[in-house]
Amino acid sequence: MGTGQRSNSYVVKQAAQALNNMKYEIAKDLTSAQIIDTSPIVGDYWGYMTSKDCGHVGGQMVKNMIQAAESSLSQQAVANVQTGFNAGLGYQKMNDTVQNISNLNLNSLDQKY
Repeated sequence: MGTGQRSNSYVVKQAAQALNNMKYEIAKDLTSAQIIDTSPIVGDYWGYMTSKDCGHVGGQMVKNMIQAAESSLSQQAVANVQTGFNAGLGYQKMNDTVQNISNLNLNSLDQKY
């Protein structure tokens, strides 16, 4: 496939720049860890990079995105569990009971007893 002929399309178009930045950050981290060599990158052209080095960058990107998705899902699950737990404890009922107690007329109790 020649230069400029992209078959990939983004689901969220606004994510293109963020993914591009992520690619360069990961490449920088992998270079500093001496895992890959980014010296063949010319401008934004990665065509002189080895497939192995590009695969390292892409693999790390996927790993980071999966980790972010798992973290987000676990946070949502915790929030749902907390909501269900609070509902199970009856916090709404407790608030209603406190309201009913505060509406009691204690003078009427004194008159009866």
